[in-house]
Amino acid sequence: MTAPWSTEPFDRSTRDRLARAHDAVVGARTAVSGVRRVVHESWLRSLSLELDPDHPLITLDLGADELRDYREAHPLALALPTIQRLLVQHTLDAGLIVAVGDQAGRLLWVDGDRDLRRKAESMLFVEGADWSERAVGTSAPGTALALDHGVQIQGAEHFARMVHPWSCTAVPVHDPESGSVLGVIDITGGQDAVAPVTLPLLEAAVAAVEAELRISRLDERGRSRPRRRQRVETPARPVLAVLGTDGARLEAGGRTLELSARHAEILTLLAWHPAGLSAEQLAPLVYGRDDAVVTLRAEMVRLRRVLQPVDPSLVPLARPYRLARRLDLDALRCLAFLDRGAHRVALGAYAGPMLPASRAPGIAEVRAEVSARLREAMLTDAAADTLLAYARSDEAAYDAEVWRACLRLLPPRSPRRASVVARLEHIERELAAQPAAT
Repeated sequence: MTAPWSTEPFDRSTRDRLARAHDAVVGARTAVSGVRRVVHESWLRSLSLELDPDHPLITLDLGADELRDYREAHPLALALPTIQRLLVQHTLDAGLIVAVGDQAGRLLWVDGDRDLRRKAESMLFVEGADWSERAVGTSAPGTALALDHGVQIQGAEHFARMVHPWSCTAVPVHDPESGSVLGVIDITGGQDAVAPVTLPLLEAAVAAVEAELRISRLDERGRSRPRRRQRVETPARPVLAVLGTDGARLEAGGRTLELSARHAEILTLLAWHPAGLSAEQLAPLVYGRDDAVVTLRAEMVRLRRVLQPVDPSLVPLARPYRLARRLDLDALRCLAFLDRGAHRVALGAYAGPMLPASRAPGIAEVRAEVSARLREAMLTDAAADTLLAYARSDEAAYDAEVWRACLRLLPPRSPRRASVVARLEHIERELAAQPAAT
């Protein structure tokens, strides 16, 4: 079947023929004719890896901070402005996605049409996901890397059935000096993703990327301390976990530190306000009183003593109070996933409300904002499965609007509709049983 959001990538007879061929070769292991050699050979490689076409092995094995550091150190990071200019800016209204992967098939950046990125999340076509042939079988990015040349894969030519509504074109990127594969650039979507002009367009963009890398390499040689080497050697950013827990956990300098509730509140607010806050601004956010500046300053002294032996770079600066080094706050990471359209990943990163027991006004405000942004994103952009997972969370368990949205997204004959209807009836009974407000 074709996706309701795209035009048909090819005529119905071709689509049906490919679907039958896929069932024969991948499902029944029967030889057929009429399938492109590049596709048939990729199917056979996928079968030799004992991949399941209904359950691809897509993994997200890097945390948000690890992925960020890895991307910053990757050579293709230097070429992002070129990719943005030549490809991404032309896809925003064209119903296409541009993905950049590394040499192993891991997607590093996914950009383009926002609605399409949201739909692609349902098959985990998101940043950090492994889309190599060994994980998903035949696909443009994975097969292009396996063959070391550009390919176009359409509809049922994909090994994994969940990718059959999609089509894609991908071209490997090579190191301009050694010739080794650095990664792959992919265009994914509907008909335009496999149009005859798409492959030469993408090949031209890759040539421009490789030229940009060559120029950057020459520039680095003229420096006594290459910037790229400095990036690679940058230590991992500290992480502060505050979602779903009353006492924050700080991971820094190879150590894990459990913070007191007050110190967790202060560090969270400083991470949320990277430009800094004066004592007069921070005190009411923490204590709820304008006359608590002296109390705040005494607490900051104690916080500095706690952080100094763990990671001196995290010791807050003064006037205004601010962090000298960026702190990776899990709440901000969750929102970043939402901004990237990775709703399922964002939901997985959301362990619960931020510091739920805290009564600090500043924390209560941020907690409500994170919760509201997650809820809004789930209601407006999430796929049915992701929205259902959110509805079953403690936070949305009695949110009738969320459950009604699930009902609207589910197909009319979905067996899951019965449980959603039952949940809505339960919510209505609970609300009816509550005493009226006086």
